[in-house]
Formats: sequence, C-alpha cells, structure tokens
Amino acid sequence: MLLDTFGRRAVDLRVSLTDRCNLRCTYCMPEEGMTWLAKSTLLTDDEVVRLVRIAVTRLGVREVRFTGGEPLLRPGLVGIVAACALLDPRPELSLTTNGIGLARTASALRAAGLDRVNVSLDTLDPQTFQRISRRDRHHDVLAGLDAAGAAGLSPIKVNAVLMRGLNDHEAPDLLGWCLARGYELRFIEQMPLDPQHGWDRATMVTAAEILDRLQPRFTLTPEPPGRRGSAPAERWLVDGGPARVGVIASVTRPFCRACDRTRLTADGQVRTCLFATEESDLRTALRAGASDAELSGLWRAAMWGKKAGGGIGEPQFRQPERPMSAIGG
Repeated sequence: MLLDTFGRRAVDLRVSLTDRCNLRCTYCMPEEGMTWLAKSTLLTDDEVVRLVRIAVTRLGVREVRFTGGEPLLRPGLVGIVAACALLDPRPELSLTTNGIGLARTASALRAAGLDRVNVSLDTLDPQTFQRISRRDRHHDVLAGLDAAGAAGLSPIKVNAVLMRGLNDHEAPDLLGWCLARGYELRFIEQMPLDPQHGWDRATMVTAAEILDRLQPRFTLTPEPPGRRGSAPAERWLVDGGPARVGVIASVTRPFCRACDRTRLTADGQVRTCLFATEESDLRTALRAGASDAELSGLWRAAMWGKKAGGGIGEPQFRQPERPMSAIGG
C-alpha cells in the first residue's frame, strides 16, 4: 500500500514511457525542441513492466495510465500493455496521447488489453491547431479518435487546454462537437509546467471563465456531491445528462486533498506530485539488483514524504525543473 502522512492512498499510477513528442505545443515545448533524456537512462520495456507489476501486486495500484511525452512513440508500447494486462489483479489500463499514430495502433492496443484513451485536442480549426502545436497534424488526431472509437477504446475522453486570444472562444464548439460523437470533454487549466518557465497566471483561462463560456449554450448541472471521489476533473451534467463535461482546475481549484496518484518517469524516478521538486530514484536500485521487496520499500518511503499539496499560489512555490513532457501527465 502506498500511503502518505495525510492518509491518502495512491492507487493510480501514471507511467511516462518517453519524454519525446511529435508536436511542439506552445504551452509544453519550445519550438526548437528540447534536450531529450539519454537512451541509456530510460527504463527498458522489461523494467517498466517489472515496476508496474510491483505497484499492482505489492503496493495496491489499481489503475495504470501510460503517458509521455507521446507514448505512441515508444516502440515497445503494445508489448508493455500486453504484459501489464496479464497481471493479477488486473489493473485498468489507459493511455494519454495526442492521437497522432493512433489510427494505425488503436486496434493492436485494444487487442493487447488497453481499456481506454484520453486524446488531446485543443481546437477544431486546423490552422489554430498548427499555431498551437507548430505541426500540420490536425487531420491525424481526428483519424486517431475515429480509430479509437472503432477499436472499442472507450469511454474516449478529449483533453483541451484553452489559451486566451487563441482558442478560448472555441469552448462551446468543442463541447458540442464532443457531445455529437459521444466523447467526454475535459478542459484543463494551463499549468506552470512549460520548459520556458513562461507561464503567467494572469493570462491563464480559469475554470470559472470556461464555465462562463459554456453556459450561454448549455445548461450545466454539477454532479451530485460524492460522485467525484479522487478524480481530477469536476464534472457537470450537460442539458440534464447523461452527457458530462469536466474541468481540471489544478491552479484555481486544487484537488490535492483527494489525490490518489503516484508517477513514474521514463527514466525511473518516482514523483509524488505533478509539481514536485524532488524525486526518488528507483532505476539505480533496480539495475543494482534490488529485490521486489526492496523496490517496494523505496516506493513506500517516497510516497510517505508526499506534501499536502502542489503549492501553486503560495509564496514559496517553485516551478518544477522537469517540464510536463518529461514528467508524464
């Protein structure tokens, strides 16, 4: 069991498989790219599976989400999913992706045991997509969403980040588009996780603003109290339901008290929080021959030291050195 001193239990593991990405979204990466992690530092496929197995069979993890960077760039992804699907108890397996490449991999991932996907899509306009991502791949994302639906990777969740003066006016259109296709849309407040450290809270589109943009077109009813649990998204019924829309307000409405997540980076570091400034190294111990029991102990110790919250808004807050692409969402 992964407990911290505040009584929270981590049952949701986010596993980053690579820090690389085939987009260069303005809120995530500089246009010229970044210095990538050295290949020798990345966990091998077998090492990833071993640590996931330890998390599931020894530490009580019930959900595993594969992330990046862009996890579809990991050559061994299908094999990793297949191995994790054979674990007992079997965890729920999901993937967060930009959707590029999903059209050719969705069926194989479903056959391997992947349960569902979250796909990032910030705009319905190809030109705006190119401005945000610096790549002309909007059509590939849409094709990936279609393929995910055809493969049965559902429920499909669409993640969107709104940026002031760029795509914030699209909130109602994005929701209408997702409703028509049976996707659950989740808006995410832009977070201070960019490598340029250029995030400015004053220019961020807040959860309150997002709801204000939606309500002229849709009737939004908060989900009944107690339904949220540890989920990062607050959810509203749309026009009486059953369709829902979510908002992940990590900045203006932190949900740290209910956090049930632990994170493993592509180079084998445990992160107890998305905004953590400290990490705990499992890779070195793993490669030095540590037993499953010893690795479990290191992981438990890391989680025991988890802080009460991410600290955004506090005077002492410092943005993590790792950007989002190197942490895993």
